[in-house]
Amino acid sequence: MNIIKTSIDDLVIIEPKVFGDNRGYFFESFSQREFCQKVRKVDFVQDNESKSCYGVVRGLHFQKPPHCQSKLVRVVKGAVLDVAVDIRKGSPTFGQNVAVELTEDNHRQLFIPRGFAHGFAVLTDEVIFQYKCDNFYAPESEGAIAWDDPDLGIDWKIPSDKVILSAKDTAHPLLKDAPWLFDYNENLY
Repeated sequence: MNIIKTSIDDLVIIEPKVFGDNRGYFFESFSQREFCQKVRKVDFVQDNESKSCYGVVRGLHFQKPPHCQSKLVRVVKGAVLDVAVDIRKGSPTFGQNVAVELTEDNHRQLFIPRGFAHGFAVLTDEVIFQYKCDNFYAPESEGAIAWDDPDLGIDWKIPSDKVILSAKDTAHPLLKDAPWLFDYNENLY
């Protein structure tokens, strides 16, 4: 696996080694040993999958302690613009985001550590999106910030009249008004 650093420490893009021939391709989508050596020690405990259509924007979500989560995300079918926002107060990159196109063809994955909000926009007719989490889902710990916060300046690559949101995702606070964020100096692991 090849690790590509982003503009925010600990937020990395992972490119697997893909072996292809006239039959198709093969790649190792995850190796605990290699991940721990090249990225960080993480014990993933839950795998999730979602299916969405063009224009769906999911996010920007996170889970608060003691149930905060790191995620390793990838696309099995289609393409998304995947976005992670640093919401750790006191961080030198607080409020900054990284946006990466994840597709069924590039096989890239994005590792999102604890202390980040996460979301994605569906860029193709249909997408199947998978992610590993290092903590179990806990509905009482859900948190989110507005996907369209103007201070974040995220270009979701979807015309505004084509964006499809859940009812919950229409009502999240702006980052500057968020009632609960992470502390950069707090150990989240």
